[in-house]
Amino acid sequence: MQQEIRFATFNVCNLSQPGAKLYDNLAPLTEAEYEAKVAWTAQQLDALDADVIGLQEIFSLAALRDVLARSQRYRDATLAGFEPPPDPLTGAPRLTPEVALISRLPLAAPAQAYIMFPDGVALPEGSRDADRFARAPLHAQVVLPNQQIVDVIVIHLKSKRPDYRNGDLGDDPMLHAQANLRSLIRRGTEAVALRALLSAMDKVQRRPRVVLGDFNDTVDAVTTTIVMGAGAACAPGEELHGQLFDCRHLQSGQEQRGDGGYTITHDGRHATIDHVLVSEEFHPASRHALGEVLQVSYLNQHLQPQQPGASDHGQVLVRLRLH
Repeated sequence: MQQEIRFATFNVCNLSQPGAKLYDNLAPLTEAEYEAKVAWTAQQLDALDADVIGLQEIFSLAALRDVLARSQRYRDATLAGFEPPPDPLTGAPRLTPEVALISRLPLAAPAQAYIMFPDGVALPEGSRDADRFARAPLHAQVVLPNQQIVDVIVIHLKSKRPDYRNGDLGDDPMLHAQANLRSLIRRGTEAVALRALLSAMDKVQRRPRVVLGDFNDTVDAVTTTIVMGAGAACAPGEELHGQLFDCRHLQSGQEQRGDGGYTITHDGRHATIDHVLVSEEFHPASRHALGEVLQVSYLNQHLQPQQPGASDHGQVLVRLRLH
């Protein structure tokens, strides 16, 4: 029996408790702003109406629980998430953006966060947190209605925001260039670490996978293609094994696509940096296919103009059909 399953990714943009100081250049939310943020986020979740949603920029699980309680469709959903790990130097709690997952489908096991890079992956010596992800990916084993387990990994790779060192001045072009390079190196290293984790999963057990989240780059960027695993040598007939594929390129009737798909706006330009990737089990050319991508749509009307409490990212919704 064919059945539709819906996955989505949603960068909620700094979901935190009122009064919490997140960044030096960002004022804490007031009670009224928090109320607007919770109400809008809950409304947007209901509009997505997805079975599984990966979320980014969760500073407070308590705030996320407030959102779920306000929603109509997710009050009883399973929430998988973790409080930020303590500072590795001081041991004190850190207020950092983390990822989370909500699911209306059951989980086969408790979710797992990958804080540390796999062996053999590290940032250059002297880098901050050289051995770990800035935002730990979250792995959940979701049970589909046909009892098939799908691995869902929620990610948030390093942004393009320049990574200045203490004492650097932003008005020096060379310092600015070096700060941009540090951000690129971190995002690239995180992409390699994620690819290593995915390859290790493939060696342990072959099953469908969905990787979704804020990649902070376009689907054809080097960092994104590293995560996708394209170009690896495979045995004849297994050319698609281990790779991930952009749902927008797999969807049925893609030649008719005119959905205005984008997830951010900057300086008047649109770009898509939030993606949902799937393994070969949803690729039409795979002999292991157990489903197909029906449609990818984008909820981005709130970006122009920006609405009170709204995220600065559009959301990506993917409809899959199981065979």
